[in-house]
Formats: sequence, C-alpha cells, structure tokens
Amino acid sequence: MFPDGELEGPGYLVSRMNDAGFEIRHEENLREHYALTLAGWCANLDAHWDEAVAEVGAGTARVWRLYMAGSRLGFERNVVALHQILGVKLDAAGRSGMPLRPDWERSAAPIAG
Repeated sequence: MFPDGELEGPGYLVSRMNDAGFEIRHEENLREHYALTLAGWCANLDAHWDEAVAEVGAGTARVWRLYMAGSRLGFERNVVALHQILGVKLDAAGRSGMPLRPDWERSAAPIAG
C-alpha cells in the first residue's frame, strides 16, 4: 500500500523534528481512534463492494480490504500505533505564536442538558 514506507517510533520522530529546529508542543497516540476509523472504512468498503470493484477491480479492492482489516487488528492489539506530533518553529524572539494552553471550551460544541 505504501511502497518504501517505514513505521518510525515517536521518539525517533521527535528527535528528528527537534534536530530540524522544531519545538515539540504536543504528542498524542491515536491508536484506539485509528482502530475505530479502520472499522468504519472496512464497513464502508463492504457496504459498497460492488462499486469499489467496478471502480478499481477485484484485485485492488481485495488488497484494500486485507490491508485495512490487518491494520485494524494491529491497532487493536497494540502492534502498531499512530502518533500525532505538533512541532513549531520559533520566531527570532523565541515565540511560538501558540496559546499557552489549548482552549477546549471555545472549540467544543455546547452540551445539551
């Protein structure tokens, strides 16, 4: 699916980002979320199987199904993970331009009571 792709660990990536001049501001493991995402993608592919086969052929559709099902299993069993890392470049004065803390209140939808 991803020729020449490599699964690097977050420590390696953070070190490389730091060496490139980025200040790491946030790191998050989205492993469980991605397992759920893949479950949805698998269900969607199965629900639209005939359309997918018509679009890309049976062989490619089967590769997609196998890849996504195997990946989902890997995420569920903690064999693979997906880390999101946020890095920023500082300006000349050492400022990141980022808020001190995330403003979850402003970005969250109101909760109905």
